[in-house]
Amino acid sequence: MFMLSMILFWIIISPSNVKFRVTDASLTQFNLTNNNLYYNFKVNITVRNPNNNIIVYYRRITAIAWYKDNEFGWMSLTTFDQGHKNTTFLHAVFEGHSVLKLKAKQLGEYKEETSVGVYEDLAVDLDLRIRTKYGRFKSGRFNPPVVQCGSLRVPLISSGKIAPPFSVKKCSTGSFFVDRDAESG
Repeated sequence: MFMLSMILFWIIISPSNVKFRVTDASLTQFNLTNNNLYYNFKVNITVRNPNNNIIVYYRRITAIAWYKDNEFGWMSLTTFDQGHKNTTFLHAVFEGHSVLKLKAKQLGEYKEETSVGVYEDLAVDLDLRIRTKYGRFKSGRFNPPVVQCGSLRVPLISSGKIAPPFSVKKCSTGSFFVDRDAESG
């Protein structure tokens, strides 16, 4: 009976996925020397809660930067509460260096992208822990699917070459209001 009432409740509120978009990204440093990547990568992301009745409480936000499927940096972003029909702006700055071992093909692509001044295969993932509220009902904390903002084509600003501006990119959210740990368990 409880499960049936929860299913009916969920059908009635029919939540829409929260929408994530990378609105801007830039590189001022992206040098790979002896498997050491030195980087300064900035990303602006908008988070839109399109729901009329659901408040989302972001309790942990970890941003992870990738290049050609290789993680090279991560950072924690400030948590926030997001009301109905609300848009929030996030700013992530990945700066530093890390070991990055590219395969031969990837290294060739890196060299080609360096000569052009635009890097083709950057990505940012957002690993979240949230709570939701509908009316007086508050969920427990859970981990929605990892938000994936991939295939970012980012120009190197300091290259001195004229590159096309960054194009807004939609991110993949999966079933945002489903606990990914419950799905796999």
